[in-house]
Amino acid sequence: MIARALGAIAVVALLAAPVVIPRYHVTLLLPAFAYGIGLLGLNLLFGTTGLLSFGHALFVALGAYTAAALTTHFHILHLETLLIGAALVAGVVAVPVGLLCVRYVKIYFGMLTLAFGMLFYSFLYKFYTLTGGDEGIRVLRPRLLGQAFAGLDKVEFLIGPFYYYALAVLAMATLLMHRIVRSPFGLGLRAIRENPDKAAYVGVAVRRYRFYAFVIAAVFGAVGGALLAVPTGLADPLLAYWTHSGNLVFMLLLGGFDHFLGPLVGALVFILLQDTVMSLTTYWRFVFGAILAVIVIFFPRGLLGLLAWRREPTA
Repeated sequence: MIARALGAIAVVALLAAPVVIPRYHVTLLLPAFAYGIGLLGLNLLFGTTGLLSFGHALFVALGAYTAAALTTHFHILHLETLLIGAALVAGVVAVPVGLLCVRYVKIYFGMLTLAFGMLFYSFLYKFYTLTGGDEGIRVLRPRLLGQAFAGLDKVEFLIGPFYYYALAVLAMATLLMHRIVRSPFGLGLRAIRENPDKAAYVGVAVRRYRFYAFVIAAVFGAVGGALLAVPTGLADPLLAYWTHSGNLVFMLLLGGFDHFLGPLVGALVFILLQDTVMSLTTYWRFVFGAILAVIVIFFPRGLLGLLAWRREPTA
């Protein structure tokens, strides 16, 4: 009951945010929405399937660069098309990468995904004629449901139509992921996480299920990346760098990876906390490291773990 009440309050607060809080803080919510979508995919891999990816930023960057290429080079400005294009490109790339990565588990899976992420980062950084190198590629202002909103300046566009558009995409992605996790496929993934040998014994195709989860996570990451690039107006190589993947894992741990809404809470708290700490000290990364250590040691189930209550087992 407490969780549902807090969820309802959160929904009302997000809907009212552009009206009741300063513009600057509304713009901080936009990357939280985008990261929330990407983290739903990452949590499908880690929290549900038991595979920790250190290269998930690859697909976030892929989504951002797809949006940038479509708007800048092909002059496609419909955001719906950009999101679909990002999802398709991520799915195509995820197929060969996933086929190789899911052959391994534990640290080997993590290091292999990290290697592919850094390979993509090097490609973005070195192939200047295609990717713009360290300067990246501009992301032009998109149309929302066919509307250009030409009468609004950039800030008004972001905190108005784009805010509610991104919130709606986040809501749809959350509902879709909830259906996936609660489906027989999702139950199979959880069985694989708990004991892959027993799951295989009862007929679950372990490697194929892991591959499907990898591709779905990639698609969610790319959709989030496409939304992430719109407010900044730029897709740059740092989106694929290993530290960005580390931030994604940080957000997941912060919110709580064994809770369905943990990724959303982690993304929101991370963005707000980062902005606050960066305004106070230049050593904000050190502060974040200390916070992560505290969470891992004292709150291993993340922030949402504080709301969970489990009955003590009876003898």
